[in-house]
Amino acid sequence: MRRGTAEAQTDDHALRGFDARLDEAQGLARAIDLDVVDALIAPVGQIRPATYLGKGKVEEIVGLVSGLKAELVVMDCALSPIQQRNLEKAWNAKVLDRTGLILEIFGRRAKTKEGALQVELAHLNYQRSRLVRSWTHLERQRGGFGFMGGPGETQIEADRRLIGERIARLENELKKVQATRRLHRAGRRRVPYRVVALVGYTNAGKSTLFNRLTRSDVQAADMLFATLDPTLRAIHLPHGAKAMLSDTVGFISNLPTQLVAAFRATLEEVLEADVILHVRDISHEDAEAQSRDVDEVLRQLGIDPDAGGRILEVWNKIDRFRDEEREKLANIAARRAQERSCVLVSAETGEGIETLREAIEDKLAATRITLDLSIDASDGAGISWLHRNSEVLDKTLHDGRFAMTVRVDETKRDLVVSRFDAVPHAI
Repeated sequence: MRRGTAEAQTDDHALRGFDARLDEAQGLARAIDLDVVDALIAPVGQIRPATYLGKGKVEEIVGLVSGLKAELVVMDCALSPIQQRNLEKAWNAKVLDRTGLILEIFGRRAKTKEGALQVELAHLNYQRSRLVRSWTHLERQRGGFGFMGGPGETQIEADRRLIGERIARLENELKKVQATRRLHRAGRRRVPYRVVALVGYTNAGKSTLFNRLTRSDVQAADMLFATLDPTLRAIHLPHGAKAMLSDTVGFISNLPTQLVAAFRATLEEVLEADVILHVRDISHEDAEAQSRDVDEVLRQLGIDPDAGGRILEVWNKIDRFRDEEREKLANIAARRAQERSCVLVSAETGEGIETLREAIEDKLAATRITLDLSIDASDGAGISWLHRNSEVLDKTLHDGRFAMTVRVDETKRDLVVSRFDAVPHAI
């Protein structure tokens, strides 16, 4: 276990509290078993090209690192390779910026082959610009994909070539992963299964909610990025229908662009989802800032959080509020626009879960048309087609014919109407 000091500083995220940012930085450090011996906020009036921090603050931290015998300093910001190298020389300690720390966490948490490929690709793209300090001939002397140990390297051009070749191989393998996922999605559309995707800031309680809704046992812990690899399970809706629930990697402020790109194959489940559940830790002091961070990642994926109406916010951890505070939250939720509707739940205690199931079903039904039709009982092919391409809500046999009520996507409405002489369902 390494000893270190976590460093937070000011940036353009004015809505985020300094103490909350510092706590998050320490949480990220502890997520890879670092022993945080000190943490401080360093105001930055002007970013220095050579060291990011001013000369006085750099010298102050020299004494702090020396006195604490710290082996690693974590800077909660993005450092250039030159800044990182100069700070390491000044402090005589390893230095990791926010991107490097998050990549280190992902490297340790990836369990599946796909997750390992995605993380390694992100690591390689990150390290390719930092060969001045960290690469080691792909020898794996640093343990996994990390960069907190091992010797330096001077043969930069040879290393760049090796990294480039490895990146090309990884990208080809991930293309195969994307092709496989497309086949799986096509199979679900044929069944057809609707897809509901969970997104949210890391540690918002997505995995706990996933377990509650699907009765599964996906790892859930009070830890940043406790789960990384994607998981899909069936979820049963109030009126008997099924949908597929997808748990995705947690988002975070300043999520490295390398990770967004590398995990695009996984996050395509979000792009294809019929409903997106944005899980929020509504008890967190930075809940609004975290919500904006999630919206920003969704925009990077090509999803407009303010358009389409397929996003349902889930205000989680309401068990942490007193009764009068819950009533206030409920009033705020009731006044929200329909396009950004929300449900109050506690994934931990189960409060509000049935209301959430109903809200999911309503969101799914909003994009579908309900039709009534009559079909001869001997038309096995037609009945089979309806079961494969629509949601059969009711089927009654009378005088050799089935009276059926089905729900279909708008894209299939004309086909069902023309083939089976269907009419809109009478409410």
